[in-house]
Amino acid sequence: IDRVGSAWLISKFIDRKPKFTFAPSADAVPDAIPFDMLDAEFSHHGNCCTFETLVRRFAISDKSVVKIGEMIHDADLDDARFQRVEAVGIDRVLKGWAKEGMADEEILRRGFECFDALYAFLQRR
Repeated sequence: IDRVGSAWLISKFIDRKPKFTFAPSADAVPDAIPFDMLDAEFSHHGNCCTFETLVRRFAISDKSVVKIGEMIHDADLDDARFQRVEAVGIDRVLKGWAKEGMADEEILRRGFECFDALYAFLQRR
């Protein structure tokens, strides 16, 4: 959930035209900026998930984004730090698609739809 959520965050709030490449290691694709991978600048740091790292690094203050970050944190790290369970279902669905062998690009596309809908819901509250 952290990787898909972070990709969504990048495309909506950091880089409007990103190109995502799927690779086995952070240094596998020259000139790429890896995220949510071991030894990547944009990854888990301290007790923060990658999504939270990106929010802090790019000073994103949108309240709905911060809430999504809390949801992703709790689903990804399973530590109940924020007591947010809203994204656990999204996490299970993303993992289910991966277990079914769905292509990474399709998981990303469908995951973006989930996060777009979650963001829209939070904006209306």
